[in-house]
Amino acid sequence: MSILSKDTTLCISLAGRPSNLGTRFHNALYEELGLDFVYKAFTTDDVEGAIRGVRALGIRGCSVSMPFKSAVLPFVDVIEDSAAAIDAANTIVNDGGSLTAANTDVEAVEELLTRNAVPRNSRVLIRGSGSMAAAVLAAFRSAGFPDVTLTARNAVTGSAFADRFGAAFLPAPEAGFDLLVNVTPLGMAGPDAAELAFPEAAIRAATRVFDVVALPVETPLVVAARAAGVPVLTGAEVHALQAARQFERYTGVALTRDQVDRASAFSRSE
Repeated sequence: MSILSKDTTLCISLAGRPSNLGTRFHNALYEELGLDFVYKAFTTDDVEGAIRGVRALGIRGCSVSMPFKSAVLPFVDVIEDSAAAIDAANTIVNDGGSLTAANTDVEAVEELLTRNAVPRNSRVLIRGSGSMAAAVLAAFRSAGFPDVTLTARNAVTGSAFADRFGAAFLPAPEAGFDLLVNVTPLGMAGPDAAELAFPEAAIRAATRVFDVVALPVETPLVVAARAAGVPVLTGAEVHALQAARQFERYTGVALTRDQVDRASAFSRSE
């Protein structure tokens, strides 16, 4: 392991519920590539103070997770289109005190859809109405999917959210869709870990299931889809791709697919 020094470049993450995924992903690659960087996860109850600290302390990069993705925007200098379009950032880069916000989640989801050759004529049902759901909707729109429906527990909020992104709205999930996408905490490690995001009938009728939850990889939705013989896309894949985009922004080093896959596997190996 490299010895830290006064010249070591610091990158951090801000999350309501920090995990080791990003920490292990980035630090494994710093070590492999011989980069004098270190990555550390944090949480905060003072978003403005945290972002002021990024600027004041010369912290190079800051990954942003729920519930801070929109809250950080008033405190940066430049907001790239990927973040401005959905009013949410997951990445902040510090260039000599100037902070630029971007959203690599949008890029990652679109890349994953292309990599897996998901048919653009698929009938898509997305469950969720938070900042990550906005990123997913933006990715589907950018990738050219014309038939996208949103469902959410709060019909008023969900309907307005769907209108904002040009999607149809459905009060509750139902069968009849080709691609089911979960962008809620259902199935995530914690209080919602055992909940299934879609009815079993909808899962069996689908041709593909996409669960954006990154931890655990094998959510109840993914397990149910595999049991029904339905191909899956996972949150682990999204996390790895968006983290690779962040890594390149922070370090200037473009990663190979093998490097991304190894770092992703290592991040989940503890």
